[in-house]
Amino acid sequence: MRKSVLQITEECMYQKILVPVDLAHADKLEKAIQTAVDLATHYKAEICFCGVGTNTPSEVAHTPKEFEQKLSEFAKGCNTKFGVVATASAHISDDPAVDLSKALIAKADELNADLIVMATHVPGVADHVFASHGGYVASYSDISVMLVR
Repeated sequence: MRKSVLQITEECMYQKILVPVDLAHADKLEKAIQTAVDLATHYKAEICFCGVGTNTPSEVAHTPKEFEQKLSEFAKGCNTKFGVVATASAHISDDPAVDLSKALIAKADELNADLIVMATHVPGVADHVFASHGGYVASYSDISVMLVR
């Protein structure tokens, strides 16, 4: 049986969706996560939750290993809650605030992601002078980026 163009497009559109998560503010990511889950369900894609942590103690974790474990638990929880294939990938940085945008782009390339679904904030005055992380990722990534407010 031949497949229609719509069926082929739906199967091939997205295979891996990267979703950056800040575990300290996971409660504010609900809309972006739901968007990624809806897309992953529709396209039968995998979601990879990516977190950028630090090698020094933080409010989220005391060690990089603990950070990776918490990120993995977060992905497993989403897998159970939403019934999608969800994995985790941590990036450890000396200064996550500075490295975040470039680390997300590099991680998307490393994981062969074909879409980034990223939570963002409503632009303020400072965003006209300094690029937001979402704005930077959308501007410099080679793959599609969906910013969710």
